[in-house]
Amino acid sequence: MKEFDHLTQMFTAALERVDPYKMIVNHVRLEGSRLAVDFEGEHHEVNLDDFSRVLVLGAGKASARMGKALEDILSDRITKGLISVKYGHAEPLKHIEVVESGHPTPDEQGVGAAQRIADLVRGADEKTLILNLISGGGSALLPCPLVLDHPDGPINLTLADKQNMTKALLACGADIGEINCIRKHISGVKGGRLLRLMQPARSLNFILSDVVGDRLDTIASGLTSFDETTFEDAMSIIEKYQLYDKAPPGVMRTLTLGVQGKIEETPKAGDPATELATNILIGSNQAALLAACETARSLGYNTTALTCALTGESREAAKFLWGIAKDVRKSEMLVKKPACIIAGGETVVTLKGEGKGGRNQEMALAFLAEIARDELKGRDIYFLSASTDGTDGPTDAAGAYASAELIELAAKAGLSINGSLKNNDSYHFFDKIGYLLKTGPTMTNVCDLHMVIVI
Repeated sequence: MKEFDHLTQMFTAALERVDPYKMIVNHVRLEGSRLAVDFEGEHHEVNLDDFSRVLVLGAGKASARMGKALEDILSDRITKGLISVKYGHAEPLKHIEVVESGHPTPDEQGVGAAQRIADLVRGADEKTLILNLISGGGSALLPCPLVLDHPDGPINLTLADKQNMTKALLACGADIGEINCIRKHISGVKGGRLLRLMQPARSLNFILSDVVGDRLDTIASGLTSFDETTFEDAMSIIEKYQLYDKAPPGVMRTLTLGVQGKIEETPKAGDPATELATNILIGSNQAALLAACETARSLGYNTTALTCALTGESREAAKFLWGIAKDVRKSEMLVKKPACIIAGGETVVTLKGEGKGGRNQEMALAFLAEIARDELKGRDIYFLSASTDGTDGPTDAAGAYASAELIELAAKAGLSINGSLKNNDSYHFFDKIGYLLKTGPTMTNVCDLHMVIVI
């Protein structure tokens, strides 16, 4: 239907705006031996003749596209490179090795990549320039379980510890900031610990944000940023979700020793290691949202950008967006019809059922439930919620659509909206009626977009 086509066009425009390759080649240039970077009014420059080695390292779903851009700019000036990307997100590169690893649950491939990157930066000196490429997913794709000799007994966390901790946090509905807080304090590279390993090398760090608020200490768990969180913060998250029995014993021991001051904290503001690093934010959810708005206007809709910071439970966010849609329908309170309301952010799902889905599919299904309860049956309202990385939760879909027409299709297929919600089974619901959005890997990642059309 036309409205779904329009929603797809808006989402596609958003992806094009935050294409990591374009973000690099449009703002980074090589002038003789000088590498110049210009983003959002900030200018950074280094003379490559001051360095004997240039390393390109990184992790994240978008890192391969970023690496391709740097290869096209620097070519054989790159001495060595290694990046870790999600399975299916690789690019054929000449100077940078690409390792495909597990996400959202880390695996041994990621551990191996993290150990090799740590070894590379340990060998860096004042004549080494490190270019880090960091994007969403980098935290899971670069797992480096903390290993320490300790007076109270060695700390030797394992991949299984990190995997089980991640699964417990995802299942209880913890948000990305909370998940990354704990990850940072059980890792050998996150929370700025990579900065300490890189000393005394200089680094330029290109970062694509996948977190609400674009906090550098949260994106990919702050590989190259000082950390504002503490062991006490991590322990408070365990307490908040009552994870004492679900957190691995090794993780609990590490966090407990940290709270007691028996393990060194992650680097904080002012740490000497931060002085050698320049962090450059190259893309965010706001950029994607604004591109979607531009396309909506070009399609004839009166458009408003609602927020880039929509968080909380997916189902509650769906109710919020539905309420706005009804206001626009009734009184054109926010914007005149034909209207398009666009929001961005990252919600969560608290798993209670045994089904399959992701936060965007869950939001679309919850929105569909609101349409089904509507006295007008929502025949003038259309919705799309989708993840910019193309993979919503552990599925091959970016998200899903919602409209009154889909209620009729579901009824003919014998599907229950409320039953599917109860079982967290949004994927199979939309798959059976053919209204999942499947983009394949987009090679970028700047959170999610939620778009409502009211005609």
